[in-house]
Amino acid sequence: MGAAMAGNLLRAGHELTVYNRSRAKSETLAKDGARVADSPAEACHGAEAVLTMLADDLAVEQVVFGESGIAGALAKGAAHISCSTISAALSRRLTSEHAARGHGYLSAPVFGRPEAAEGKKLLVVMAGPNDLVERFRPLGDAMGRQTYHVGSAPWQANAVKLCGNFMILSMVESLGESFATMRKAGIAPQMFLEIMNALFASPVYANYGKIMANEEFEPAAFELKLGLKDARLVLAIAEECGSPMPAASVVHNHLVSAMAHGQEKQDLASVARVHARNAGL
Repeated sequence: MGAAMAGNLLRAGHELTVYNRSRAKSETLAKDGARVADSPAEACHGAEAVLTMLADDLAVEQVVFGESGIAGALAKGAAHISCSTISAALSRRLTSEHAARGHGYLSAPVFGRPEAAEGKKLLVVMAGPNDLVERFRPLGDAMGRQTYHVGSAPWQANAVKLCGNFMILSMVESLGESFATMRKAGIAPQMFLEIMNALFASPVYANYGKIMANEEFEPAAFELKLGLKDARLVLAIAEECGSPMPAASVVHNHLVSAMAHGQEKQDLASVARVHARNAGL
């Protein structure tokens, strides 16, 4: 995801320094004009903004607050833009810590799988002060097909992202249940998917449905363990807001079951195997 997003920033004419914990993954961007840094701190030198795209709260905390991290290297007046799917609690901590250091902070998580990132088809959800959003909206526009400003507090973008991911998780859940029933009814899942694609005309249904129908769960475009992380985080923000989300609890439990069967590195769509097992398939 990060490499594809960085590539689109380069193609839009932005000057870019890149850092990845596995340096080899950054080298291809050097061929397109990016400078490769040896640490997050080095990537911040002379930067107007630093963008992070990482797997979870722990990875973001290490890159921001760890040794040679962003927090100690970013210039006053520059901004950190977090595109990761993280908790609202960490987003609030980042807002506070950056403000204390004279930095701006925006949350800008994105909707879309890696192929959408490559094709500049992401939806970018920004939240933060109006002046910062307007200043850095061109970065969102360079990475995706549409940029939304959803609120003045950065954590609000994380709330949107988590609830949006819950919608995707729920769709994967319903497809998995339906495919299990179709198989028991003697109907090819590919035929059912063709009808559902005609009904919903959604690339999300089409992409996840194809993976499920053909049982092509590896290599994963989005690992199931990350889906479990998102389910856990959406339940946390629901509790914080006093807003029950009972369906999220069901999805969470099925993802835990998948993890217990060793599916953590398979695609999120492999939750269909939970429903197949439950149906005796």
